[in-house]
Amino acid sequence: MPPQHETTLFFPTMKFQSTRSTSEALGFLDAFASGLAPDGGLYVPESLPQMPAELLNGDAHSYATLAFEFLSLFDTDHSPEELKTLITRSYEGTFDDPATAPLRQLADDLFVLELFHGPTLAFKDFGLQLVGNLFEDQIRRSGKPINVLGATSGDTGSAAIHGLAGKEGVNVFILYPKGRISALQERQMTCTEAANIFPIPIEGSFDDAQLIVKELFGDLEFKAEVALSAINSINLARVLAQAIYYFHAWSQLPAAAQNNKPAFVVPTGNFGNILAGWLAGKMGLPAEHFVIATNRNDILYRLFTTGTYETGEVHASLAPSMDIQVASNFERFLFYHLKGDGSQVAEIMNKIGSGESLTIPNFDAGAFSATHSSDEDITSLIRQIYEDFDYIVDPHTACAFKDLDRSRSNIILSTAHPAKFPDTISDAIGQHPTHPSLEKLKQRTPVTYEQAAQSGAIRDFILARRV
Repeated sequence: MPPQHETTLFFPTMKFQSTRSTSEALGFLDAFASGLAPDGGLYVPESLPQMPAELLNGDAHSYATLAFEFLSLFDTDHSPEELKTLITRSYEGTFDDPATAPLRQLADDLFVLELFHGPTLAFKDFGLQLVGNLFEDQIRRSGKPINVLGATSGDTGSAAIHGLAGKEGVNVFILYPKGRISALQERQMTCTEAANIFPIPIEGSFDDAQLIVKELFGDLEFKAEVALSAINSINLARVLAQAIYYFHAWSQLPAAAQNNKPAFVVPTGNFGNILAGWLAGKMGLPAEHFVIATNRNDILYRLFTTGTYETGEVHASLAPSMDIQVASNFERFLFYHLKGDGSQVAEIMNKIGSGESLTIPNFDAGAFSATHSSDEDITSLIRQIYEDFDYIVDPHTACAFKDLDRSRSNIILSTAHPAKFPDTISDAIGQHPTHPSLEKLKQRTPVTYEQAAQSGAIRDFILARRV
């Protein structure tokens, strides 16, 4: 059981329960510190409150305002002043656009929410800037150091590292698939020159790395011994933080598009980014539809078109951050789909974990639909978007333009800056996008700590280097 924090509680108190229902419900800080529940489940709120109506009246609101109003519904452990300080540190002065997440209009019915203006040029910054400050707050409150462990398919690791590099009382261990992320994504992790950062390439896929992370979090004795904390979207704070920019996108829409109740089109491999939007919809966001945009690793496309969950081999693609076949955050959606039946969630997730193909009981895609894009599609989509709109998108965002339903308004979530994938962009349109922060990394020497893709090897590595 995670350590209990001394907190001042504000009514109404929010608790978080495990998707597998056998672990004790916890407050925000303890659920955050725990990451994965002791029974192997993921934490979800015991209830989904409604966003204040005045924030959904069609007017534009600052990102910080929306972040405070949203997070205060869930974080009832911090005082309002403490929460405002965390939000200020996370979102003010750390993003290079005044709107934080600006909405660009490409056509009357087509908008792009740019989520790449943070320090690592990817949407993961929105969750991990907050998570980094929450870890610092946790260390201050408890007086105890922590060791952060995560797996990345490209962007999570660099965003987590940026949020925690050089901070006292924390060491960061990030697993990633060797040779399966872009060169610049890898440099963002391996060129920090920070003594508390340990990038660990392993042979295999992101799913192999994520499995090791889950195994180590499931070892409760080891987890307690090294004060292990999670940065992947198994951590509830990541998903909650990402829901905020859906409300921010809505508040920036022209009135005509708001009246059309737009669809959100989301490139995703691990399901966390689109789950955040779906939760926002349950809390009052006026959106009627969510489109899951996948690459050639299309397990989510197959799931939401057939109702069958069947993993397969992970194939390298031009959109490497979505090269995933085990979508961790599907467990949270499954919990809601099964109306909170934790025992059934556990049974299904155990079957999925063993590689079994299964049809989800009474599965109804509901507000979701899905598309999938081949590498050839990605290249042609980047080219077509550039020709039609004079706008350059990264290969993940390009997937969101596949088979768009132009009978309604669409908000596409742009998940990364195109400069992170210069070779793919150059092959598609002959342009070579750059960004100053990435150019600086090219002058530094990468530092990595390659290990065997085995939980025992990673456990020993952490034990030898824990803070």
